[in-house]
Amino acid sequence: MNETSSNEIKEQSEINIPTETSVQNEVKLPRELKTEETYDPRHKREVIKNIIIVFLAVLLVLTFCSNTIMNRSLPEITTERTSSGKLTERLRGSGLVMSNQTYEVTLTGNHTVDTIMVKNGKEVKKDDVLFTVGKGENAELTTAEEALAAMELEYQKALLAMPADYSSENQAIANARADLQAAITKRDNAAASQDDQQAAKDAYNSNKSELNYYTREQAKLQATISAIDSDEYSGAAPEYTGDLIRLKSDFENASADYNAAFGLYTQLVSGGNDEESSGGASQDMIDSAKADADAKEEARDEARDAYEDAKYDLRSWLISELSSAEDNVNYYTDLVNSYESSQTTGFSDLDMLEEDVKAKQRTLDDLITALNKTKASNDNESKISNLDLEAKKKEIEKQKSKIAKIKETSDITEVKSKYSGVVSSVNIKPGDETVPDTPLIEIDLADEGYTVQVSVPSDKAMKVKKGTAAEIVNNWNGKAEAVLTDIKNDTTANSRNKLLTFSITGDVTSGSFLDLSIPCGGGNFDAIVPKSAVRQDTDGFFVLTVRSKSSPLGNRYYAEKVAVEVLASDEVSSAVSGNVMNGDYVITASSKSIAPGDQVRIKDK
Repeated sequence: MNETSSNEIKEQSEINIPTETSVQNEVKLPRELKTEETYDPRHKREVIKNIIIVFLAVLLVLTFCSNTIMNRSLPEITTERTSSGKLTERLRGSGLVMSNQTYEVTLTGNHTVDTIMVKNGKEVKKDDVLFTVGKGENAELTTAEEALAAMELEYQKALLAMPADYSSENQAIANARADLQAAITKRDNAAASQDDQQAAKDAYNSNKSELNYYTREQAKLQATISAIDSDEYSGAAPEYTGDLIRLKSDFENASADYNAAFGLYTQLVSGGNDEESSGGASQDMIDSAKADADAKEEARDEARDAYEDAKYDLRSWLISELSSAEDNVNYYTDLVNSYESSQTTGFSDLDMLEEDVKAKQRTLDDLITALNKTKASNDNESKISNLDLEAKKKEIEKQKSKIAKIKETSDITEVKSKYSGVVSSVNIKPGDETVPDTPLIEIDLADEGYTVQVSVPSDKAMKVKKGTAAEIVNNWNGKAEAVLTDIKNDTTANSRNKLLTFSITGDVTSGSFLDLSIPCGGGNFDAIVPKSAVRQDTDGFFVLTVRSKSSPLGNRYYAEKVAVEVLASDEVSSAVSGNVMNGDYVITASSKSIAPGDQVRIKDK
């Protein structure tokens, strides 16, 4: 080996082969380098084995505990077993106790209450003193006498109504008959001659036209004057009436307003026959009603004066116009008569005169028809007036009777009961002033009994019968009984229920509520479940039964929906029919909402 090779070997030896001294003086290597240098494959296999053992152990524990963990998350249910046997169906309802007959104590006069001898619930006998009143000025008597004087005045005024006058209509008809006869004479005279002069004929035609115009004006004026005289403007000429019809309407409306206001005032003062409408009237209400009636009376008088003044002015003007029209009629009549008497007419003139005769005939017919219509209308108004007079006379007699009754009771000091019974309401207190015909004390006539009415569905009402005794649930003292006496339709709007009427006997109070439990018959049933187990959806009634399913880790339980028909029910149970057998478990409650098919766990008992 040459020198060079020996040197390389020497260098390699110095680098790669550490000596014992060099190892001791070596700088420490990193941990990673040391681990790699000291890695043992057996250690890795040991770690993997330990991990697999732990995983299998955990998997085994979870497998055995999974059933318990899952059960903790399931809904907890309460179940009851389906039974069979007898069930009596009952219907629940409540109603207000009402007395079959109530006696209302009222007074006709105004009195001040001194002492009250009774209170609610006290039993009274016939002729027992209920309360005492003091004597004093009877304002009701004074008011009633004033109302009577007003009624008699109105009655006397109504008797002075003017009778119907048809003189103007009869005169108009007489004039129309004269005009018709004149036209007939002219037509007949014209038929005797056939010669005619054109100029005279033209003048005649013009005069005839003017005569017709003023004749119509005369008729309209006369009709309008007649309408004013009769206050009936159906036949009046509209161009002449002006504002008269409006003024008449204003007067009629004002009269109606006054009559209504006076009627209300009279009703408040007299009390009328209706207790509800007059019982709450105060002096302020009466004074307000009187002030309103006075104001409307003044308005009526103003409207009447305006109407009467307008009638007077218009009638005066119409008479002046009528006089002028009659002068023109006479003037043109003379011209026409002069022509017709001095001229011969041709065939065409005869036609014109014939038409004139027809026109005057129509005018006469129209006047006669209008008169007949006016007479018929006046006859109806006369009949209505007679009815009003008769009604006013009856009101006067009634008011006189009322005054006599007030005078009879004005000296009363003790108010006694006319019947025996139990006081159900005391509506007065010492110092109060009584209002006429207002119930002061109400007494239930206990001998007449009490009733309670209960509204129930029609299908339920079909299961009960008259004569059935109902249990009074809130009858704490046990001294009352209820018996079904009547079944009828409930008249409440949009109600399809039946109304059960019970006769109540025993210790009850009018105005109290009774809760009734009504037996509807009973029977033996194959499947009876708690009412809490019966549910309802859009398909009808159903129950949830418990269905079990085996698994390697034990039984699992599921909710199963079973459609049923409810045959009968009482307060706690329902008899059903369907795919439910005696002994089946039905769900009555759950810790959370459940649906058919959900897995559940049964609550430990």
